[in-house]
Amino acid sequence: MASAPSSTTSRIHLPDSARDLVKILVAGPFGVGKTTLIDSVSEIRPLHTEEQLTEASAQVDDLAGVREKSTTTVAIDFGRISLPGGIVLYLFGTPGQERFRSLWDDIAHGALGALVLVDSRRVDASFDVLGLVEESGLPYAVAFNAFPDAPRHHTEEQLRAALDLEADTPMVTCDAREKDSSVDALLALVQHLIDRHPPERR
Repeated sequence: MASAPSSTTSRIHLPDSARDLVKILVAGPFGVGKTTLIDSVSEIRPLHTEEQLTEASAQVDDLAGVREKSTTTVAIDFGRISLPGGIVLYLFGTPGQERFRSLWDDIAHGALGALVLVDSRRVDASFDVLGLVEESGLPYAVAFNAFPDAPRHHTEEQLRAALDLEADTPMVTCDAREKDSSVDALLALVQHLIDRHPPERR
């Protein structure tokens, strides 16, 4: 188990303005950029549980479209980000392979929502993860990670239809390597959660 260095300044303690602490899943298929997104936004040193891919795992993990990938998350990624308004998100990245499905219930316990990353070069790789999220009853937003060689000709309607998304499910594009872009994707999810359950007036 190893922690990767973060480009952000480590802030161990919660800010004084913290009011709402929210557990969020960052889900998606193998190699879609979950670890990268958490690295890009976390205000603390992220925790990673990555291991090297082996010849044995190559027999069960679909490497189509991610041949250059050499590691995989085997438990969770973890990070934290503070948002305006006193909202603090605890981000739990989940393994994307079917063989780690048994971890899903434990990791998802207590989560209020999920950001599902999708690779438009291999949309079908996201079906299993979307199924897990929907079976769990978690509200979610979809973020297409903008890989450099991703196709640009699909319309929003085509992508939404391909994933069979409900009309009110947020769908955005982000670059998981860029903090601002990744934060915008998380904000789309947070707004979706607020719209579903408006906060009580205090």
